[in-house]
This record gives sequence, structure tokens and C-alpha cells, in this order.
Amino acid sequence: MLNKLPISTFHALIAFTSFALLGVAFYMEYEMGLEPCPLCMLQRIMFFIVGVIALISFLHKSRPAIKHYALAISIFSVLGAALSIRHIYLQNLPEELLPACLPGLSYMVEVFPWQEIMSAMIMGTGECGDVLWTFLGLSIPGWTLVAFAGIAILNFVIFYNFRKT
Repeated sequence: MLNKLPISTFHALIAFTSFALLGVAFYMEYEMGLEPCPLCMLQRIMFFIVGVIALISFLHKSRPAIKHYALAISIFSVLGAALSIRHIYLQNLPEELLPACLPGLSYMVEVFPWQEIMSAMIMGTGECGDVLWTFLGLSIPGWTLVAFAGIAILNFVIFYNFRKT
């Protein structure tokens, strides 16, 4: 299948999927009232970066650059998957082992130094352990892991195939 369709088609699909998933995230936040935790915010950032790189690759359509775009998409997808795994880990911890809850992100930006904000976002907070929504037995980070893994695998295949040519 990969050999029959242009790579730009796959990157257009990845860009569309990334931006659609961001749309779902914003719908869940503003219409369903699900407040995103710091790890959710970082996963959104990873989807945005992946979507932008895929869109640039689709619009650029430079055959020599495709492997570089695919590698960049893979790297950010793996980072997003790692954040999803951390999030799932926190959701499965007993309540007494969860990290302490911190004030909201807007307050932290005003008061805390950037190093503490980034540390809290990457390590997660107590609110990251809450499972607010599930579908087919998977929570939101479970579904983001599926999406990031699929995107990463597809782009590793693209990168590997273009290395041989």
C-alpha cells in the first residue's frame, strides 16, 4: 500500500488526523467540560507539531526532504507516545502515590519559574491521575498513545523506505 500512494498523501492524512484530534480535544474541553491536565496540554502540543510538520511536508512535496520530514514526525510522535505512557502510568497509580496537585497552569505561569512549570508538566500532577472519559476501555491518554504509535510506525516505514532509495 505504501508503494502505491504518494508519501504526500500519507502526510496530508497525518496532518488532517492531528488537527482533527486537536479539534476533539478542544470539544472535550469547551463543550464537555473536561479540564486538561499538564500532560494533556503537552500531548496537544505534540499533535500540533506533528500536524504542522506533516502539513509542511505535504505542501513542500520535496522528494529528498521527505525522509527528513518523516524522521521529524517520528521523533515528535515518539515523544508524544512517551507522554501518553507517563499519563497512563499516573492514571493507574494508587491515589496515595500520585504527585501532589498544583495550582492551575495560568497561575503557575504567573508565579513559578519556567523550570518548575516544565518539570510539573512533564512529570504530571495529581490531576493527571484522574480518568475523566473512556471509550472502548481506553482513557484519553490511551487513545492518544494509539494515535502517536500509528503515526510513528508509519513514518518509520516511510523513513526506512526512503533510506533504501
